[in-house]
Amino acid sequence: MTDNDEALAERAARGDHKAFGELVMRYQHRVYTLARRLGNSPADAEDAAQDTFLRAWRALSQFRREARFATWLYRIASRRALDVALKRRSHETYEFDLDDAPLTSMALQGDDAIGDAERRDLERLIGALPPIQRAVITLYYYQDRSVRDVATALGIPEGTVKTHLHRARLSLRRELEAAEDRSGESA
Repeated sequence: MTDNDEALAERAARGDHKAFGELVMRYQHRVYTLARRLGNSPADAEDAAQDTFLRAWRALSQFRREARFATWLYRIASRRALDVALKRRSHETYEFDLDDAPLTSMALQGDDAIGDAERRDLERLIGALPPIQRAVITLYYYQDRSVRDVATALGIPEGTVKTHLHRARLSLRRELEAAEDRSGESA
C-alpha cells in the first residue's frame, strides 16, 4: 500500500530521504507546470521547482497537518514562482505551452466548446493577466484546487480568491468577445 502524502511528509520530517523523494516524484511535474503557468521560462520554472523542494525539505518540521501536504507545497511553489515571474514580467511576454494542461471548455466558457485557435487565444490572454489572477486561475482550473486550497496556497482570504477569479473570468470573456468581434469584422 502506498503511503499518503501526509504520512510521507511525517517520515521525511524525521529525516527519511526516500519518503521525501517519493513526494518529489509525485509533485515535480505539477510544481514545474505551476511555475510555467505563472509566467516563467522553462529554465526559470525548473529553478523555481527545485527551490520549492529545497525549501519544503528545510521547512518540513514546520508543516502543520492543518492543511493537506499538496496545499502547503503549492503555497511554497506559487510564492517562489510568482517572485521569479514578477521579476521577469516587466521584460518578457509569456505564452503558455498548450500541452502542459489545457483548460476544459467548461471551465471558463460554460457549455460552449472552443476550438484550437480560440484555446490558443485564451491561453495567450491568461498569460497576460496580472500575476495574482494568473495564479488563481492556474491553481483553480489547471491544478483543480478548491477556493479554500487556493486561498491557503497563496496566503490570501477566500473572498479575495473569489474576487480574482471573477475579475479574471470577466477580463478573459471580454477579451475573447473583442477578438471574435474583430475577426467577424475582417471576414
